[in-house]
Amino acid sequence: MFEMLLSPKKAERRPWELFFVGAFYASISLLLVNWMFSADPVLSKYSGILIVTFTVMFSLPFVYFTIRYEEKKITKDKTIQRLLGEHKNAIFAFLWLFVGFVVAFSFWYIVLSSASSFQAQIETFCMINRPNNFNDCVTQYGIKKSGVINANVLSETDRFRAIFSNNLSVLMFTLIFSLIFGAGAIFVLAWNASVIAAAIGIFARSNISAMPCGLFRYLIHGIPEIAAYFIVALAGGIVSTAVIRHEWGTDKFWEVLEDSLSLVLVSIVVLLGAGLIEVWITPDLVPKICPR
Repeated sequence: MFEMLLSPKKAERRPWELFFVGAFYASISLLLVNWMFSADPVLSKYSGILIVTFTVMFSLPFVYFTIRYEEKKITKDKTIQRLLGEHKNAIFAFLWLFVGFVVAFSFWYIVLSSASSFQAQIETFCMINRPNNFNDCVTQYGIKKSGVINANVLSETDRFRAIFSNNLSVLMFTLIFSLIFGAGAIFVLAWNASVIAAAIGIFARSNISAMPCGLFRYLIHGIPEIAAYFIVALAGGIVSTAVIRHEWGTDKFWEVLEDSLSLVLVSIVVLLGAGLIEVWITPDLVPKICPR
């Protein structure tokens, strides 16, 4: 039923509407998981993964049909500017969908009294942001036990290398996942939305008025980072669709492949910029705009 409510053409005319769709999908997924599995002694431990899975299930039809719609737009002899111009509305629609996920997950993280629904996300947050004090971090935010050993403190340069290397691995995984299953990369993106939401919730939980600053703190580099993932997901999905719709080696197939390779290169450049922002700009900018 939900997949019939919004078509790719309508979404590209008004991409901002996807914010409300994303917020609704994330909210209904979280509420369903808490209602269905909170009393289950086994599955309740994996609520964070189940919430993401339900969100993906709701989002898959829209993402799939959007990728098919974008594949039909491909023509010969395009510059990078024209290429991005053709696909920008789809990328904006995906970004609004992602922001809807983030806001809804953040809201529910703050409202819920237990951290159990976001256990996996909290552990991921602590591994990224406090690797030298991981066990204390997860304990502080409501997770009692963890088998992960504390890591070493990293310099800014080493942290940038680690972040960019990790993000590049996620980018390649997103590309491969979208090649194998055109819309499958939405899982990676929904997972990242839930981790960012946990980070925002951790920042804002002690003071609800701090939530806008929490959003700003993580979305300032999170938006370009996720945009890179969406661009590469679109590239892989387009190729996946082309393999199904066109014979291997036809002129149309090579046009699609050239288009997709250009999008992959753009996504790597955007990802590099997001890493630079996260390590060297965000730590200086946020305290000036959102003083504690």
